[in-house]
Amino acid sequence: MATQTHAEAHAVAFRLLDNIETVVHGKREQITLVVAALVCGGHVLLEDVPGTAKTVLARAIAQSIEGAVSSRIQCTPDLQPTDVTGLSIFNQRERDFEFRAGPVFASVVLVDEINRAMPKTQSALLEAMAEQQVTVDGVTRPLPEPFLVMATQNPIEYEGTFPLPEAQLDRFFVRTTLGYPDVEDENRIVEEQLSSHPLTRLRPTVDVADVATMRAAVQEVFVHEAVARWIVDLVRATRGLELVAIGSSVRGTLALNRAARAWAMLNGRRYVTPEDVERLFVPVLMHRLLFRPSFLAEIRDRGWEAASRDVQQRCLEQAPKPGFDIDLDVPAAAV
Repeated sequence: MATQTHAEAHAVAFRLLDNIETVVHGKREQITLVVAALVCGGHVLLEDVPGTAKTVLARAIAQSIEGAVSSRIQCTPDLQPTDVTGLSIFNQRERDFEFRAGPVFASVVLVDEINRAMPKTQSALLEAMAEQQVTVDGVTRPLPEPFLVMATQNPIEYEGTFPLPEAQLDRFFVRTTLGYPDVEDENRIVEEQLSSHPLTRLRPTVDVADVATMRAAVQEVFVHEAVARWIVDLVRATRGLELVAIGSSVRGTLALNRAARAWAMLNGRRYVTPEDVERLFVPVLMHRLLFRPSFLAEIRDRGWEAASRDVQQRCLEQAPKPGFDIDLDVPAAAV
């Protein structure tokens, strides 16, 4: 039964990834990260410059899932919490208050330039992201299933922005960037959009039940005891670095374990390898760390990617990768 579930999940995953990639070209790895967050019930922070297909990716995911609805929240300093969650309005005809749902009531919610919203408005997303529900006027309302928040922020503009608090950064399952396409993909994008946008031709390839199948398959992915312990040691290593004021929380440990399972499933495997964990260290953990001012200056000088590799290497020195061949020590049922 488990084998059949995994086979179905693999087929669904490849179908979904292939469909999204017909619109967002040359970004298979980043798309896989976002879909991993989707199947784990997590959320994504995209830090990138304008015009790198962040909105297209969010819409492509929603359009690929039958019955899923996408929405967009453009963050500005005057955006109010009720502009996100919705509010109750008095109906003169019915002589009663009725709730008008906000844009957060969608399966895929793009929160554009989240750091331009006031902290009060940013906090309106905390309950939605952590508990998949919204409370307005004392009434708690569930959000759709599946539910994915994709928030963006511009890394080159700081004037008029409000940095995300650590509590909210910790709510994001992964942080990644799409980046510019290579020359061949950019030429292909230009040619495809001469007549119409590819999103107008995108059709659903999976449904909500298929997403549930992928989530069930993730739970069954095998994690060797040595790899599971290494994940804990790796996260704990972030708490002992001199350049880190506050290391990753236990939520980071849980996220790295779940992300590794999802990554394995999305890549057609039923077991996690140490390489999966190593690949996911930066997108899952780096945004959860609070760095000391001296290292923040180094990040600005060297760039986020170089600084991230440095942090990862230091953690790997404290918590070395398990020294065994995972392929030789996996139960036959997981192969």
